[in-house]
Amino acid sequence: MRMQVRRSDAGGVRRAKLLSMTPPGPRAWLLMAAGENRGHAGNDGYDDQVDAYYSWDSNVPNSKGLAVGDPVAVWDKERLLGVSVIEEIDTTRGPKMLNRCPRCRTTRVSERKTKLPRYRCMKPDCHLEFDRPLVDIVEVDLYQARYDAGWTALDGVLTGDEVRALMVHDGDFNAMRPIDWSALQAALMEKRALRALARLTGRMPEVVRPPTSGLVVAIPHGFRHALVRVRRGQRQFRDQILAQQGNVCAFTGRAPERVLDAGHLYSYAALGEHRPHGGLMLRRDIHRLFDDGLLAVDPARLRVDVAPELATYPQYAKLHAEPLSVTLKDAQVDWLGKHWDEHRSTLQAVAPRSHRDTVDR
Repeated sequence: MRMQVRRSDAGGVRRAKLLSMTPPGPRAWLLMAAGENRGHAGNDGYDDQVDAYYSWDSNVPNSKGLAVGDPVAVWDKERLLGVSVIEEIDTTRGPKMLNRCPRCRTTRVSERKTKLPRYRCMKPDCHLEFDRPLVDIVEVDLYQARYDAGWTALDGVLTGDEVRALMVHDGDFNAMRPIDWSALQAALMEKRALRALARLTGRMPEVVRPPTSGLVVAIPHGFRHALVRVRRGQRQFRDQILAQQGNVCAFTGRAPERVLDAGHLYSYAALGEHRPHGGLMLRRDIHRLFDDGLLAVDPARLRVDVAPELATYPQYAKLHAEPLSVTLKDAQVDWLGKHWDEHRSTLQAVAPRSHRDTVDR
C-alpha cells in the first residue's frame, strides 16, 4: 500500500477528546503498523497487512484486550491509514525470536540506520552500543485479528497529531492503544468520512463486557468460549454455498474455486451465526467491494448497482444494471434488500449509534 502524508489542524479532534474525558460506548483501539519505520529492534516485527489483518503476541501490552466486534483505527505514526471492525481473531502457540542487549538482557533495543555500532540499548541505566544482539527464542501466544471485510481506507484523513488526540491515555506509546470511541466518531464526522463511520457503526455488535475484565461475554451460536471469539463453521459454510452455487461468482460468472469467497450477506460479527441462504460465492475483489457497499443489488429488479466511485474502472462499471449470474432464494433476496437499505439509504444521515436505528450488517 502506497502512503501519502496530508497535514491539517488537529484542534477539532482535541476538542472532541476534551468533551469526553471518560470514554463512553464500545472499546476501540489504535493499532500501529509502522513497517520500516519501527525503530524498535527487540524483535523481528510481525506479519501485518494493514488493510486485512494485524498480528501480535502475548508479550505485547494489551495483548488480551482486543475482541471481535471492537472498532480499530490503523496508523503508521504519521497519519491514519484506515478503520474497520474486528471480524475474527485466530490464536496459536509458537516461537518468537527476541533481540536482547548483551549486558542487561532487555529487549528495549534500537536499531540505527547509519551510525555504528548498529544497535543501542534504550534502557536508561545501560545504553550499551553493540554490533550484534543476544538472540533468545521464547514460546508465546500468537494472535491475528482479521478485519478486511469492513476495511475502509482513510489514508491521511487524520494526521499523526489528530490520531494521538484520540488516545485515552496521553503519552501512550504502545503498539496497541485504547482510543476514545466518541472522539473517533467526532473526528470522522468532522472530516466528512461518513461512509467509513456508517460502516463502523453498522458492523459493531451490541456486546456487553464486564467492567474490569478483558473477557467477552459469550454470545451463543457462533463462537467457542475463550478470551476472544473465534469464528466457527466458516469452512462448512463455504462448502455448502459452493455446492449450491458451483464455481460461479454471483456478480461476474464462472471463476476458479481458489479465487472465490463465501461472502455473508450480513455482518457475521453482529449475528455470530451462519444463516441458511445467507451467503453467495463472490470473487475476492467483488466480495470486498460488496462489503464496502460499492457494489450492491437492487432488490426490486435484482440487478447490480455500481457506486459512482467505481465509474472509472471499466471491469466494474460494466456490471451496472446487469442481472446476477445465479438464481436467488427468497432469503437471499431479503438479505440483499437489507444490504441495499444500509448502503443506498443510510449514508445521508449518519449519527452516533445511540441515535440511530441498528442495521443488520
